Amino acid sequence: MRAIQVAEFGGPEVLVAGEVPDPLPGPGEVVVGVEAADVIYLDTLLRSGWGGDTFPLQLPYVPGGGGAGRVLSVGEGVDPGWIGRHVLARSATGYAEKIAADVAGVVEVPAELGSPEAAALLHDGATALSFARLAEIGEGERVVVAAAAGGAGTLLVQLARESGARVIAAARGERKLALARELGAEVAVDYSKEGWTHRVYEATGGAGVDLAFDGAGGKLGKVLFETVAEGGRFVTYGTSGGEFAGIDPWVAERRDVTVMNPLERGPHDQATVRDLLTRALAFAARGRLRPSIGATYPLDRAREAHAALAERSTVGKSLLIN
Repeated sequence: MRAIQVAEFGGPEVLVAGEVPDPLPGPGEVVVGVEAADVIYLDTLLRSGWGGDTFPLQLPYVPGGGGAGRVLSVGEGVDPGWIGRHVLARSATGYAEKIAADVAGVVEVPAELGSPEAAALLHDGATALSFARLAEIGEGERVVVAAAAGGAGTLLVQLARESGARVIAAARGERKLALARELGAEVAVDYSKEGWTHRVYEATGGAGVDLAFDGAGGKLGKVLFETVAEGGRFVTYGTSGGEFAGIDPWVAERRDVTVMNPLERGPHDQATVRDLLTRALAFAARGRLRPSIGATYPLDRAREAHAALAERSTVGKSLLIN
């Protein structure tokens, strides 16, 4: 089968398409024919060699973390009734024509959704729902979402709006701001422009926000933290330049701001992930959550997908299509 491999860490050019053996389903596993796989910013960091302590990878490896498609075969102990079903599956790989996945983590895709829409929720859908649950968004709260045009950001804008919050979106460039407004943001602020935090304060009547979702990280995340009102919450998960927003605990305590970095807590258990994915797919099927797919690429053009993410030119979600 065709797959993308990384034989050495480096730039997008190390993503090489080639032939690899088909996966075989082990006990408790299924093999899925991947019709669509999501591409997330973390993939680009891992490809560059970042995060080896947290995400150990043995070269060569196939990037990705799953995809959406039809079950082709099942392993020992798995109901043959899975064969042919349209599913969303997490796996150790994703940039390939086929993947093997633990059936306990496989979720059936509602009939209302295609593989691209399902794949767009594979990581960011579960992530956004878990962050929204953690933050406990309240009706009428002032919420700012940074990197609001990204995969998770677009979903958080919608979830905050769904909860009755007043949403401020922060992103780079008019195309991204337009998307955020389309998804329900009352105010959209370009954080590439000097003094952008003043716009956030203006939107809150000078009070600051009750809750910030920091999908940017790094220096931008630190600046975003300053917009949070006393007693507010700051959920940080972005890794701009490979760095989280390092918030001084003493400063946060002095301002009574609760800082949460859910990624530092490690991944959810399989049952929790499955529940989050099931909910995300159900929300999308009912029209309550719309994955914003900004770019699709054939599998062999994975390099272009990574380059676009690194350049911050992607608006919405990027997918690889087989």
